[in-house]
Amino acid sequence: MDAVCRLCRRENVKLFLKGDRCLSDKCAINKRNYAPGLHGQRRRTKLSEYGLQLREKQKVKRTYGLMESQFRSYFQKAARAQGVTGINLLVLLERRLDNVVYRMGFADSRAQARQLVRHGHVRVNGRKVNIPSFLIKQGDAVEPREKSRHMEVIRGNMEHIAQKQIPEWLHVDATAMRGVVQTLPSREDITMPIQEQLIVELYSK
Repeated sequence: MDAVCRLCRRENVKLFLKGDRCLSDKCAINKRNYAPGLHGQRRRTKLSEYGLQLREKQKVKRTYGLMESQFRSYFQKAARAQGVTGINLLVLLERRLDNVVYRMGFADSRAQARQLVRHGHVRVNGRKVNIPSFLIKQGDAVEPREKSRHMEVIRGNMEHIAQKQIPEWLHVDATAMRGVVQTLPSREDITMPIQEQLIVELYSK
């Protein structure tokens, strides 16, 4: 079983770390809906309050592919901003360039999107950006570089874009291979089952 798939099984939810595989019958959650390890099938004990908070943090960290130091930095930034800290945190994570590349359908997973960005295949407003954590703004245009548009991975993803659910805060022209950030994401745009208040409680201790 793929190590990445074990993460989904550990959190007992699809984190969509393997792209299209997560939507197929090969998904680890569909085949083995229990925690990994020798005693995974018996490990259904009730979690403590701290355990619930920790699992929620791990779920979000793994979804967006972040290290602990990165995640804590986002939380601190969210706490300093106006508004609700938990919502601020999720919106910041959604605004990451690697996440936007994934959400627009140029990549079939956030991991693949990070690789495309790091290797310089993505432009924002006509300029190459190779920093996955770059925060997009309303009105930003995101697209593959001209030389990268013929890459098999990008063309293959765009051919299947009709099967993907593009969030309403993004507009994608598949023919032009170009996406625009129409507005910043709201809490309602994040459909994954996340209880962000548990994360706030964890870091507030």
